Amino acid sequence: MSDDPRRQVPRTDTLLADPQLAAAADRLGRDLVKAAVQDVQQRVRTGALAPADAVPAVLTALPTTAGSLRPVLNATGVLVHTNLGRAPLSPAAVEAVVAASGTTDVELDLTTGRRGPRGEAALAALVDAVPAAEAALVVNNCAAALALVATALGGELVIARGELVEIGDGFRIPELLEATGARLREVGTTNRVALEDYRRVLGPGTGAVLKVHPSNFVVRGFTRAVPVAELAAGLAGSGVPLVADVGSGLLRPHPVLPDEPDLQTTLADGADLVLASGDKLLGGPQAGLVLGRADLVQRLRRHPLYRAFRVDKTTLAALEATLRGPQPPVQRMLAADLDGLRRRAAALAARLAASGLDAVAVDSQARVGGGGAPEQPLPSAAVSLPAGFAVPLRAGSPPVVGYLAGDRTLLDLRSLPPADDEALAAAVLEVARRWT
Repeated sequence: MSDDPRRQVPRTDTLLADPQLAAAADRLGRDLVKAAVQDVQQRVRTGALAPADAVPAVLTALPTTAGSLRPVLNATGVLVHTNLGRAPLSPAAVEAVVAASGTTDVELDLTTGRRGPRGEAALAALVDAVPAAEAALVVNNCAAALALVATALGGELVIARGELVEIGDGFRIPELLEATGARLREVGTTNRVALEDYRRVLGPGTGAVLKVHPSNFVVRGFTRAVPVAELAAGLAGSGVPLVADVGSGLLRPHPVLPDEPDLQTTLADGADLVLASGDKLLGGPQAGLVLGRADLVQRLRRHPLYRAFRVDKTTLAALEATLRGPQPPVQRMLAADLDGLRRRAAALAARLAASGLDAVAVDSQARVGGGGAPEQPLPSAAVSLPAGFAVPLRAGSPPVVGYLAGDRTLLDLRSLPPADDEALAAAVLEVARRWT
């Protein structure tokens, strides 16, 4: 009976009392560590693991945090990848989130000891970054900003038929607006709309004219849209606010993306309110940004629905640090020099080839992602590996996500900070080691 492997399985309480596992339980939680212990006990029970190796096996199986989300190396060439969490936060924003994670003065005036305005510093940073705005508001995403506008401004919303778009995960702008109880007045046709189409339908029941940037597609051929400046001039004196959803969160014009609308220009051209996302080209946390006329922003802030869409202290902290701090990663990716990307790809490919791998540096095309600039490819460089690397790289630690092009796996470097090149090389070499 002494040879029975079941008698050799370490007891649960004995394993949990091990100093290393006890420290892990303090950091990750007892339940999570206990679940890992039970998995290892089963491996010992079946003879797949020696009893003496139980503690190291548990430590190896434990996650780095108590959450299930894992850091991923983004080698897809998509700078703002929705499935990978969109914009990576800057180190300054991460530090601000950590600082705000405890007890903070998010809604307290420390000078007077009285309740203070929530997120005042983050809102001031937004207005400073977009001088054409009189005031700003932050909600939890751009769809929430649109829903708040539709609800608070009320009445009939006038919108061009060609701008009734579908956004991510099957959500459609008209369905979102109608869910708020808003009435839509469609003008123009799918491919053409004129200023007179808008002006003809204005009346006492018009709540706003809404202009939505169709960010994730382009219609070509016999088309016409009304630019914000022309639409604003045509609405002058009507008392009807012009609301523009520009989507991507680009603060000012960018030379790499000449056709992408930005917040500053859109407001300067006459929009009364502009809406955008915080976690796309701005490079910050998930948030819906509302900027523009002070009276309209105040009207939104006083609406009861705003309370349901209000962001938390960590979002405010990350947003302020993104705006006030150094250039966030997405902006660095946009500005990356092609020659520099090629040098990085060549150095990585040479290192991998020296270890016997079929690795070569190739030119590639990256993209903004997140529904932004769909027809604006970004010249880039990648490391090309055999197609069979794609799946094991995703399953590695850390996971590496590239993309398949024909019979090759490409690891595009524009979407990956240079500081991660070492981790990328190590991940590829570890996959190769396991294969051989």
